[in-house]
Formats: sequence, C-alpha cells, structure tokens
Amino acid sequence: MDGWTTTTGEADAALDQRLSDELDGVNASATAAVPAARELTVKVLDDGGDLVAGVSGWTWGEAAGIAMTWVHAKVRGSGVGAGLLRAFEEEARARGCARVFVTSFTFQAPGFYERAGYREIFRWQGVPVDGSDDVHFRKDL
Repeated sequence: MDGWTTTTGEADAALDQRLSDELDGVNASATAAVPAARELTVKVLDDGGDLVAGVSGWTWGEAAGIAMTWVHAKVRGSGVGAGLLRAFEEEARARGCARVFVTSFTFQAPGFYERAGYREIFRWQGVPVDGSDDVHFRKDL
C-alpha cells in the first residue's frame, strides 16, 4: 500500500458519517425500488416526564431492526417493556415490515425477546468475553 496512510484510533464522528453516507449510496443503488431506511423510536415517559423505557432502530423495505432497548430497573417486569416492543412492532408493520431483527448479550435480556416471540437465529460465542454470547433473534410479524 505504497502512498497510503493507515491510522487507528477511537471514536471518529466524521469517519462514521462518511462511511454511513458511502454505504447509503451503495445500498440505494442495489435496492432502487426500496424506499430509503427510516429510523424508528418509541419512548415511555412517567408522569413527571422522565424516560422509563425506550427503543431505537430502523425500518428498511420489509425488515426492521432494533439497535437499542432499555427499560428502567424500577419498571422491569411490569409490562412496560412488552408494551414498548409491541409499539415498535406495530409501527414496523404499518411501515410494511414483515420481520424484526435484534441482538442481545446473554447478560442483557435474551429471555425478554424469547417471551415476545423472537427466535434465536444464531449466536456469537465469547462476545464480549468468554462466558458471554451475543445472541441474534428474528421475529416474523
């Protein structure tokens, strides 16, 4: 790689944006008949306006993906998370999605997704360390 410079570093917002823009162009070209991806978020606030649960992800064509889900410890097990997930799925369905994908580490909430009808499609063992796995799920809507 004569004449090229390679650097390694930490967070790089400009690089992330450039990569996203470049990949968006590749994706748009390969899927010209599919509308562009859209973000999808759902949040639950308590009576005081404080966030108690949220989910963020995306929809693209017939697929939806959940990037992050969080439910405050004080309301876990109360049904708030299940309602949050249902709201995400309902909006994904309204946007024409037929399936949802999500990942969860074994120390997070894989059982939560399984109870909601998600099925494991594969896992990366030893991520981020031995004894933990990164579990990938799919649910057909």
